[in-house]
Amino acid sequence: MATILNIQNLGKTYQSAGRELTVLENINFSVEAGSTMAIVGPSGSGKTTLLGLAAGLDRSTTGSVELNNIKLDKLNEDERASIRNQHVGFIFQSFQLLPTLTALENVMVPLELRGEKNIKSKAVDLLQKVGLGNRGHHYPAQLSGGEQQRVSMARAFINKPQLLFTDEPTGNLDAETSRGIVELIFNLNKEAGTTLIMVTHDLELANKTGRIIKLKGGRIVSDEVTSQN
Repeated sequence: MATILNIQNLGKTYQSAGRELTVLENINFSVEAGSTMAIVGPSGSGKTTLLGLAAGLDRSTTGSVELNNIKLDKLNEDERASIRNQHVGFIFQSFQLLPTLTALENVMVPLELRGEKNIKSKAVDLLQKVGLGNRGHHYPAQLSGGEQQRVSMARAFINKPQLLFTDEPTGNLDAETSRGIVELIFNLNKEAGTTLIMVTHDLELANKTGRIIKLKGGRIVSDEVTSQN
């Protein structure tokens, strides 16, 4: 199977109060297309930083990230943003919906950024898939947390990403709502054939993926295939 993400000798260091703070060090792994993977570890272990580097949201201090055979390290911010819009979807803990746009308009944003036409029907179809077919005209403030996360899921899948990154996707939701969201993520992901990389502190959720990488102190301390694989 083809490799969709290849990370080599990755490191990230920040300057903090005149001192160097190393958040990630010597990270190496690759991800096969169509697979599912979780990144786990205690708070401060570097999970979200690693996700940001892998997705091209930030630039590493050392090492390289190759996403779908494209090296991100030499690209400027505009070029990385273009790659993200073409290849990557995101689902965040905080939903990150635009408050002045309706649910339907939020879902349409990625394709509008591409300059595509006739996108309304695609957005309507995805809202129906996530159970919000009758809520497209509502604004984020008029939706519950679970509904907002469903909108963000529809938005993440509309550009048919090859790689979906999720960061604590159920972190702001109650247990019952979380179960529904998790089921939807895996069902949509399977239907679309997307590669899924999930940052979570929830080991039960992590065990639903085919592989778990555990970070501690900015380093990989284990990389295991699960029974789901």
